[in-house]
Amino acid sequence: MQRWRGLDHLPGGWGRCVVTIGVFDGVHRGHQALINRAVELARDRNVPSVLITFDPHPSEVVRPGSHPAQLTSLRRRAELVEGLGVDVFCVIPFTAEVARTPADEFAHEVLVDRLHVAAVVVGENFTFGHKAAGTVDLLRALGKRFGFVTEGADLVTDDGVTYSSTYIRACIDAGDVAAAAHALGRPHRLEGIVVRGDGRGKELGFPTANLSTTRFAAVPADGVYACWFVHGSGRRLRAAVSVGTNPTFSGRERRVEAFVLDVDEDFYGQRVALDFVHRLRDMEKFDSVESLLEQMHRDVATTREILAGDDGA
Repeated sequence: MQRWRGLDHLPGGWGRCVVTIGVFDGVHRGHQALINRAVELARDRNVPSVLITFDPHPSEVVRPGSHPAQLTSLRRRAELVEGLGVDVFCVIPFTAEVARTPADEFAHEVLVDRLHVAAVVVGENFTFGHKAAGTVDLLRALGKRFGFVTEGADLVTDDGVTYSSTYIRACIDAGDVAAAAHALGRPHRLEGIVVRGDGRGKELGFPTANLSTTRFAAVPADGVYACWFVHGSGRRLRAAVSVGTNPTFSGRERRVEAFVLDVDEDFYGQRVALDFVHRLRDMEKFDSVESLLEQMHRDVATTREILAGDDGA
């Protein structure tokens, strides 16, 4: 899969293509349906499939300070869409100038003049251009004028729930990582670098890898979780993960700490990921260190039990 930053370096002799457009944060089951349809159309027409996304999130440019919690990094997004068969992952830098571009001008310049689009696949609620004035109906009208087909796909729902990034963020914010995983089609992943902690876990016999996350990362609600700890070339290890301030020791800083089962390794400085499978319990303040240790042993046992029936995929 090719990865482009902007459209200034299109390959020479670029022909027609099929495009799908959106932020695609999460690449959830609704996004997957759109992307699969775009890939299918591209293969039917024997042309490349192009996924267009934006960085930073448009809301941060239009309304500074409103950046939503990020479900997937751009790198992770690219990995996921490559697995769906996309040929080109194109990131358009979203600037104030882009935000001011009228919808018809954006469509003509990007889709028609630059990409020579043969078909566009978007969600039925898709909007674009200045003040979100562009709609699926506008794309259809422009397509009739410039020779491309527009498909507005139905949103994906299940038991009355419409899968969206907003819904998934709400699940994660509430600690319902199982519901988030169902909507995503895989566990929610939190990425970061392992940094030094205060060493208290090691003193208690539960050394932890402390994850430093990115600014807008979607961190689950405070609590203890069963997770897959992913590092290196995809090696997966079982982990009991604590999210919160460690109230038993009067902590104030919110942390993500992973006790990785069955290994004695120092992951300091490594880029790792946590795949959240199940929430074990709320964060609690214990009356004594002994009570805390007893609960931690129970958390580890429960983590083993839950992940024993999970293939980590």
